[in-house]
Amino acid sequence: MKCSVIYGDIFARHDLRIHKESSSRLRNVLSGVPSGLTWRSPVQASIRDLERVHRPEHVRWIRQLAHGTYYLDSNTYLTSHSFDVSCYAAGSAIAAVERTLQGEHCFALVRPPGHHAEPDRAMGFCIFNNAAVAAARALESVDRVAILDWDLHHGNGTQSAFYDSDRVLYCSVHESNSFPGTGWIDEIGSREGRGYTLNAPLHPGATIADYLLVFEEVFVPAIRRFEPDVLIISAGQDSLSDDPTGSMNLSPADFQVLAGIMVDATDLPLALILEGGYGPSHGQAISHIFSALQGGRISPEAPPARRSTLEIVAFLKNVCFY
Repeated sequence: MKCSVIYGDIFARHDLRIHKESSSRLRNVLSGVPSGLTWRSPVQASIRDLERVHRPEHVRWIRQLAHGTYYLDSNTYLTSHSFDVSCYAAGSAIAAVERTLQGEHCFALVRPPGHHAEPDRAMGFCIFNNAAVAAARALESVDRVAILDWDLHHGNGTQSAFYDSDRVLYCSVHESNSFPGTGWIDEIGSREGRGYTLNAPLHPGATIADYLLVFEEVFVPAIRRFEPDVLIISAGQDSLSDDPTGSMNLSPADFQVLAGIMVDATDLPLALILEGGYGPSHGQAISHIFSALQGGRISPEAPPARRSTLEIVAFLKNVCFY
């Protein structure tokens, strides 16, 4: 299956050098992209695209504020370039999904990240919700979209966008008791969407064995039963053991394992959208993800999954829509 990358220098223009989420991240990310891939240019989202997820007043507010350096909260900033860059991040996520509908894996290496952005609020380094905007656009032409979020932090914004919907299956594995304080095991969706949100808040120190148990026993069966037309990965690699933002214990090669599982879960190409990842081995993890997309498979070596993870899996099996 073909594999492509969406990237452009535009993503370096949303920048505050003293901030953890700065353009310097891109050097590490790009170091992991192998040769021989198809590179595609960024695409800008329209206001209509953004407003499928975000309230019009939120979009207007961000546009009006983005004329200089401004902090939206204690950790989310704007510069004079941020509105345009954020539109390109969301639009490139849409383009990645469109490439998968054409039969190729596509990784949108975008920033700022998006999965914390709620319909009416920017937060957690995120301005617009790239994955949610892409999913909402896809739902205009397909019936069902699955989103798997393996970022260290819970994607509260993505969950919020589709919490009442049975057309989007949202699966998140994340570190418990971490920012933003959401993603508890009993957050399973509401109304028609009950059972279509699956949260696995793993205890700090989780290894690939814990992740594998969640994927193989809960997420993969749910996705197969859901039969999505599109499969989106919110790909944040901040659960690496050397990442300064968390306390998980994954290695770069573990992301090859996770990506390979998702490639093999269905016959769908993956649309991956970059989220977090701030540690020195992030580029290596990106390289391993591309290896999985190109057919490489490895078997992990790890101690057995912990009892706490077994309990999470047992609970989720009882509440999932299937």
